[in-house]
Formats: sequence, C-alpha cells, structure tokens
Amino acid sequence: MSYRVLPRSYNRRRGQLNILLSWIKASRPAIAFTCVLASSTQAALAGGVSGYLPINLEPEMERQIERVLILADEPILKRPFAVALVEDALPQACMVDKPLCTKVKHYLQRYSRDYAVTHASAAGAITRDTDRGVVPNSYGMPVRSDRELSLAAFVQPNDYFLASAGAVSYAGRTVPTGTMLSAGFNWAQLDIGYRDHWFSPMTGSDMLISTEAPTTPSVTLSNYEPLTRLGLQYEFFLTRVSRTKIHYNGQEGVGNPRLFGVQISIEPFPGWSLGVNRLLQYGGGPLPGSARFLLRDFFKPSGLSQTQGNQEASYVSRFLIPGKTPFAVYFQYGGQDNSNGGSYLLGNVALSGGIDFPRLWHHFDLTYEVSEWQNLWYAKQYIFSQGMTNDGLVLGNWGADQRNFGDGVGARSQMLRIGWEPPFGGYLEERLRTVANQTYYGGGQRVYTATPLPFPYHHYYDLTVRYSRPWKDLTVGGEVLGGRDIYGKSFSRLSAFVRYGGDEHTRDDDSLDEESYSGGAEEHGTELFVDAGMNVNRVRTDLNKEIPITTSKWAFAPHLGLGARRAVSEKNDLGVRLELDQVQGRSLLGMRAVDYRYRFSDSFAAGVFLGAARYGQATPAYSLYFGAGALWRNVLPKWDVGIDFRHAQNVARDHMLASDPHSGRAETFYKIDTGLLYVSRRF
Repeated sequence: MSYRVLPRSYNRRRGQLNILLSWIKASRPAIAFTCVLASSTQAALAGGVSGYLPINLEPEMERQIERVLILADEPILKRPFAVALVEDALPQACMVDKPLCTKVKHYLQRYSRDYAVTHASAAGAITRDTDRGVVPNSYGMPVRSDRELSLAAFVQPNDYFLASAGAVSYAGRTVPTGTMLSAGFNWAQLDIGYRDHWFSPMTGSDMLISTEAPTTPSVTLSNYEPLTRLGLQYEFFLTRVSRTKIHYNGQEGVGNPRLFGVQISIEPFPGWSLGVNRLLQYGGGPLPGSARFLLRDFFKPSGLSQTQGNQEASYVSRFLIPGKTPFAVYFQYGGQDNSNGGSYLLGNVALSGGIDFPRLWHHFDLTYEVSEWQNLWYAKQYIFSQGMTNDGLVLGNWGADQRNFGDGVGARSQMLRIGWEPPFGGYLEERLRTVANQTYYGGGQRVYTATPLPFPYHHYYDLTVRYSRPWKDLTVGGEVLGGRDIYGKSFSRLSAFVRYGGDEHTRDDDSLDEESYSGGAEEHGTELFVDAGMNVNRVRTDLNKEIPITTSKWAFAPHLGLGARRAVSEKNDLGVRLELDQVQGRSLLGMRAVDYRYRFSDSFAAGVFLGAARYGQATPAYSLYFGAGALWRNVLPKWDVGIDFRHAQNVARDHMLASDPHSGRAETFYKIDTGLLYVSRRF
C-alpha cells in the first residue's frame, strides 16, 4: 500500500450524522460500481486512493508543504493536497532544500501505515472582541472562542479503500471536517463525506470556495495524478448548504440549496498550469433541483442558471520560476454570471494575484496576495436571500465577511506573510491582512439615489504572529492575533497550542543543519525583465443602450512592465507579466497570465498573450485582454526592443453612483485598444 490518508476527529452531532448518512445512501450506486471495478482490476492498477492533508489546521506544516511543491516545480491550483502528490514531489525538492525536504518526509510517514492518527491539535485562548467577528479561514470560528480542537485519523484496509474520521471544534460548533469514505484509483477517486474544497492557487483566500465557512457534506470525484500529455486534472463535487429563504416565480419558501462545483485544469508544460472553475447554486424550496436541470443549465451561464440559480466561475493560473531564488506567480479571475459579449466574459468581476518566495536569504520565505471584487459578490439576491453562504458565512473570500451581512459593496483584501526559521529552532510566521470596503453602497442590489448613503466602514486589518517548534513527540507553540474591525473596534486573541508531532521515528528533527540549503540551479532560459516605454491608446465607451457609443482620440502615455519567463522547449518560452499604463488619463493594470513567445533566432521573437485588465474608472472596471507582439532581441547585450498590440474586450463597470444612468443597462462597457513600444532589460 503506497498512500495513506489524513483528516480530523469523530465528534459527531446527530443532525450532521443524518446528513452524512443521507449522502452515503444517495451515492450507493456509485460506491457499488467503484467497489466492483476496484475488485476486478486491483491487480492491474497500481495507483490506489490517497489521503488528503488538512487545510488551515496545522499552518506551520502546511507552509512547509507549499514550499516543497514550489521547489518541485508543481503548480497546484486546488486544495486539499493529496498525500501521494506531495510524496511524488519530494525527490526534486530534496535536490534544492534538503532540510525542508527532511521535515516534510518525517511528517508524511504517519500516512504510510494501515491506520494512524495523523493530526491532533488543542488550543486554549484569551480573547477580546465586542463585535463577534470570525477568524479568517478558520471554519467559522469566532474570535471570542476560548478553545480550538481538531483531530484526524484513518484506516485503510487496502490500496483502493480508505475511511477517515475527523472533526473541528470550537465554542458553539463541532463539525466532522475530514470524516469521509474514499474509494477508487489515482485517476478517479470518490470521496463521500465532509471533504473540504479550495478552487484557487491563492493560499490566503479563494473567491469561490474556501475554509471560511463550516465544511459541508459532499460527494466528490477527482484525480490526483495528472492524465495524458496535457496533465489533465479534474474535480466534481455536489454538496448542500444551510437553510435559507428562497424566492422564485412569485413563491417564497425555505430550503437547503444545492451547490455543484467543477474544476478542470491542465499542466501542458512543467511549472505552468491553467484551469477553469464553475459553481452553480440551485434547488431548494420552490426551485427546480433535478439532475436534468443541472445537466441542462450548468454549461449555459446565460440561460436559466441566472433566473433559477446563482453562479460563479473563475479562470486560474499558476506559473513557477526556477533558479537560485525560485518563486511562484499566480492569478484568479472570477465573476458572477456572464457579461456582454459572450459567456467567457464574466460579469461582476473579482481579480486576484499573488507571488510566493519559498526561500529568501536562506532562513526566510515570503508571500504577498491581493484580491479585489465588484459589488455583487456574496451580496443578498432575489432568489437566495443569503447568496453563496453557509451558516451565515461566505463560502469564498474571508474579506467579504468583514461588512454588514449582504451589503452590495466591492472591496479589496491584501495579505503579506513572512516566515523565518531562526537559528535557535522552530518556525516563526508573521502575517498581516487588510480589507478596504468601497465607499459606494448598493444594499445588496443596484440602488440609485440622489445622495448615496455608504455605511461608514473602517479599514479592517489584523496581524498574526505564530511560533512553533518540536518538543519530544509534540509540536508546541503560541499565537497572537490582534487588529481593528470594520466598525473601528479593536479585537485580540492570545492562544497557546499543542499538536501531535508524530512518534519517535517520524517527528521533525529540529537539529537539522539549515545551512545545507543550496538553492536551485540557475536554469538555462529563465529570465527576469523590466519593460519601459510608451503606449498609444484609444477607448470606445458604451455607457448605456440609450446613449450613443463614443470613441476617444488616440492618446500617448508611459508604459512600464515587470515580468519573468522560462524556456519550455528549444524555441518556445512561457512567462507572466505585470503591466502598468495610463489610458485616457486613467490607470490600466494588466496581468498577463499567459505570455507565450517563439524564438525564431537569437535576434527575433514573436508571441501572443492573454490576461486580465483593471481600468481605474470612478468604480473599477475589469475584463480579459489579449494581444500579440514582436521582440528584437539583443539590440545591445541583455537589451531588447519590443512592440505589442493589446485589445481589452468589454471592460465592465457597474453603475453604483448617483451620477450613473438610472435606466437601461446597469453597466458601462469599454473597449480599449493599446499599442506599445518599449525597451526591455533582461536579468
């Protein structure tokens, strides 16, 4: 048996057990089919099921695993991580950072048995919070909770079946997170139970689904080993969320909406992955909830999915840059419903980006992430009164819980995390988070008044400092969380924790020689570069159906770009780029998630690119953009000259201000054409 599982304890409440049993009963045909198939092909198939590593329950260890995956050139787009995936990544990571690799190897040994306790943690806290906030990404745990308990164990009778037991408990709630049955193979694993889902390369937030709310019972089918030459991975899940008021066709009822989710991704080249996510909330109360509705409308975002459901989707990308100081760059471009011009143009957009350095200056690591979303994300809506939530908490980005429930305001969240492995041992992590709600107010819907009435939100911020280290067969440590909420009130949480650290043969050895870190090799074809030049731009503005479309004159403005690329074959390069421009007096931020280049010779290259754009209007406007360009290389040593053409299609801004049109369509659309001429310096 190659792979063993994870999750947390067994503290089941009666209602939760009934929900889980109902899901198991509904999935008996799928389980029976998987059992028969496994029995008949066990001798022929080598890869069985894999356990999963917990999310946001043992952050000091999870951070080490994230670092291993970057060093191993594994561009991951979803969580939880399969144990088998991390095991496969270790050999390559060990060539770069042996001390880190040894720690993770020790940790994973607890999954190599037929049964084991894989995680146990207990924390006690002294707290202060007058506004009853929740700790971000902590399964709904209130800041005021004086305890936090979690447990995970498994038993695996053979390679193709696995039973996990788990729980997360804090003041006021216990959820059997991690309790599930798993069966199947490396190319198709069926999980039934309280399995987490996280559809994003972001580590501190996910716009679609995360661990902000309590885990829901689900049926999931996925693979952990990529398929075909393209590195295809998939995940399908069906779950249901807490009861809510539902309005449909003049009727009002109460029910548990269902939530169906999909992620499809590819990894056509080492170090680069690209995926698409889709969530559809449907059914419950008076709404149709049949399998026929799901199959008919899931892939029709402009159809009944809008009038009989609630939907979200996103494009995700992760790109790894190898070298002496390797790092990851990743993006998520999401939306609710679709926009004018096609289903692929998402409406009510959210744009996220991040950069992650697994090693800086030998003992440090650093991550920075930012997300910004328009007003209708997680807001109240006509059909589902609580939107995409569970137990009153958003399913996605934690920052959206930092507002009056259901308010239709956009916001921006940021996260900076710095880790340090001090000479005296252990791991110290500092994390700063902020949320800034926008000043316009929609009350959960598009509202137009002569005098806007924004709620006087304060900027939210919190600072977390956590230290942990092995001690005998345990891991011990403490955490300080403090900050200010959106109402201007301060809060704090001081906690101490003790975790299961593995037995004598598997626990982390804190005496490892950290100086044996050698860094990655300087890989041929890896480049960092800076672009500087000018742009010529024109904007076509479609303000409203009742107002004629206008086109601006061509204008000139400065251009700046920062990027990285790596060779993926003898003539082909892939990269990412951040672009900053002025367009008609407004800022235009471009994130090239796919930047492809073909080298015809040492002196000439051409390519195409695709990304997401943010146009800084009175309220932010977003869309996808694409283009093509040419590069005259080595005009001077390490200096290139480039020319690009970009087109941003239907950059959309919601009408939320008193000065916006009050009738007709509720968005303004911009078509932005830009030509670039720049010099590029390679490093």
